[in-house]
Amino acid sequence: MHPLRMRAAVERLYRRWETPRCLFGDFVVLSFMIVQCLDGIFTYLGVRLWGPGIEANPIVSSTVELVGLGAGLTAVKLVAVAFGIALHLRRVHNVVALLTAIYVAAAILPWTALFFSL
Repeated sequence: MHPLRMRAAVERLYRRWETPRCLFGDFVVLSFMIVQCLDGIFTYLGVRLWGPGIEANPIVSSTVELVGLGAGLTAVKLVAVAFGIALHLRRVHNVVALLTAIYVAAAILPWTALFFSL
């Protein structure tokens, strides 16, 4: 890829701190936080119903095994939200939007399908 094209692609993902407030960014980070909360709730319910083997994320399952279900999920989700907010503050809203979409596709939809199969 040509360096100027690469720079243009990166500039679309990154906005400087001085950029005025962005409603899209506010919406995206709020959506990210809601999705994280939903994933935490769904994971808690799923682990309570089906046991710890149902959790596919090794970071989450290791943390839950180490400190317990409630504390582990709370810690993991707080870290995720903190990173999402950090990206928001850096004005990298497209990345936060992409991560939100990935979480919906890889976590929320599968949990929803499992719960509807009961």
